[in-house]
Amino acid sequence: MGQRHPRRSRRSASGYSRDKARLGDTLEVIKFLCKDFWQALFKKQVDNLRTNHRGIYVLQDHSFRWLLRLAPAAPVQEGSRPEFLARSAQPYLYLPCGIIRGALTHLGVNCTVEADAKALPSCSFTIKITT
Repeated sequence: MGQRHPRRSRRSASGYSRDKARLGDTLEVIKFLCKDFWQALFKKQVDNLRTNHRGIYVLQDHSFRWLLRLAPAAPVQEGSRPEFLARSAQPYLYLPCGIIRGALTHLGVNCTVEADAKALPSCSFTIKITT
C-alpha cells in the first residue's frame, strides 16, 4: 500500500514540512509526523509515541477519526465480538498506512507500516525502519 499514489503523500509531506527547519534524524521525522502531519490529516496529534530505539516506533491514537463510526455505541462485553470488529476495521487502515509510509519515504525514512485496531476506535501504527 502507498505505492500507487506516492505523489499525493509526497505533496502532503513536503507541503507541511516546507516551513520547518531541515529535519535531522529519524526520531525528529517521526515527531514531525506525530505532531504536525497528523494534525493536518486527522485534526489531532498522536496520543502516544513509543520506541525501542532500535528502529521500531508505535504511534497510538485513542480516537482515530476514520474508525469512530465503526466503534460500538456501548462497551463491548468480553467474548462477544471484539475480534470481528477488529477484522472489519482492518480495510479502513490500509490507506492511512500507505499515507504514513509515503510521507516518511519522501522525508527520507524507508520503512514498513502496519496497523492494529483491537479496541475501536483506538488503533496503533507500528513503523519499522528498514535500511
